[in-house]
Amino acid sequence: MFTIGIDIGGTKIAAGLVAEDGSLHRPTRVATSPSSDAIVAAVVHLVHELSADAEVSAVGVAAAGFVDHEAGTISSPNIAWRDEPLRERVQSEIDLPMVLENDANAAGWAEYRFGAGRDVRNMVMLTMGTGIGGAVVSDGVLHRGATGMGAELGHVRFERGGLLCGCGQRGCIEQYASGRALQRVANDLADAGGIGVMLAERRARDGEIAGHAISELALAGDRGALEAVRSVSAALGEACGSFHAILEPQRYVIGGGVAALGELVLSPLREAFLVHSPMHQKPVDDMFQIAQLVNDAGVIGAGDLARAETS
Repeated sequence: MFTIGIDIGGTKIAAGLVAEDGSLHRPTRVATSPSSDAIVAAVVHLVHELSADAEVSAVGVAAAGFVDHEAGTISSPNIAWRDEPLRERVQSEIDLPMVLENDANAAGWAEYRFGAGRDVRNMVMLTMGTGIGGAVVSDGVLHRGATGMGAELGHVRFERGGLLCGCGQRGCIEQYASGRALQRVANDLADAGGIGVMLAERRARDGEIAGHAISELALAGDRGALEAVRSVSAALGEACGSFHAILEPQRYVIGGGVAALGELVLSPLREAFLVHSPMHQKPVDDMFQIAQLVNDAGVIGAGDLARAETS
């Protein structure tokens, strides 16, 4: 028996059939429309398409934003949603039970069940994308908070009176440890000169240096790009030191585009964690790991949560 997992992103909607072992079948993608009505229509169409010739028990929908799990509503800075009754709107068009979840929670749950956290009971996932997504699994239970908006770790205060965040506050960790932060730091280093010959050349040629270009330069050994990666990774490691005092997970799983750099991210992250963790414990070698399910995590997690919560 399958479930359907759907992950609504800013540019694409990914979907597929999710088996009990976490394997993904018939993966598909469509473009995300700026229209809420069009998004609902696309989700309903995907459900009908995927369930037409498969035995399906439930549907899980994940999306970026603040999800009220009880009410089934979502507010998102990336899509024009403010208390959007997404669960109700989709549910009224399909004949299957549906679960609505935050995309970071869905991805974190997938990694806990089938990926880098499958051998532990307590895990934190942090995605270094445009912002910082967070998910917390405590003793095998996904932490949502009172209404479902818990574990927004990217909006924990990192610097008092710091950089303005998209949430309206200042100093949130995602302004210092995300893909967007990596771009800002790398471009500033290129403008300052002194290190990173290739970084400075790319800046002079292209203007704003894109995240993928910074990663390419870091892998090529450019000192400026490597320093930018070290800066954002160390910021996240410092934040993990604070998270550890509250959550003490067995594992931190690092996902998102920046995490594709692997040990270039993990090494400065571990070092900063050791310095800033108030527990002063040296982590075991596998405490920090790169996410394994990558772009499929949101779909797999949404589908598996739908199975767990509707069975």
